[in-house]
Amino acid sequence: MDQIKKIVVIGPESTGKSTLSAALAERLQTIWVKEFAREYLVNKKNIYDQQDLLAIAKGQVESENQYCQQANKYLICDTDLYVLKVWSEHKYGTVANWILEQIAIRKYDFYVLCDIDMPWIADEDAQREHGDPEMRFYFYNIYKDIVQASGIPWINVSGNEAERLEQSLAAIRALK
Repeated sequence: MDQIKKIVVIGPESTGKSTLSAALAERLQTIWVKEFAREYLVNKKNIYDQQDLLAIAKGQVESENQYCQQANKYLICDTDLYVLKVWSEHKYGTVANWILEQIAIRKYDFYVLCDIDMPWIADEDAQREHGDPEMRFYFYNIYKDIVQASGIPWINVSGNEAERLEQSLAAIRALK
């Protein structure tokens, strides 16, 4: 079996990550790991604390490990633990050691950073918290710094959904 390439779609809230992840999986004929936090937070009625971020991180890792066994050449990940690190630092000022340890050992092959040129839209579950343009720019720059410092190939995608998909596909297909 060929090595599975793990692709992470990352970026601030309401930048089309889930839509792009699903579209990439479809076009690449594989599966994608949904953002574990979404369903978790729905079940908690969007009330959470820092311990919940650790539970979300563990659920995300478990889902990723499970789906990796079923992937076809690529595994598309709608987020990674960096998002929980950033969220925890921003909201609580600290990060659980387990999250930091997992970030250090988990390996990915490519990052797709979603730009903030899409309009912020409140989601039906009211989970999105930072629609202010300054906050979107703030988080975007954090994620950009993360992918730049990661040493992992990455691309910044912008434009509408179709443009983001085509930019991502071209970059992913060029991976060696």
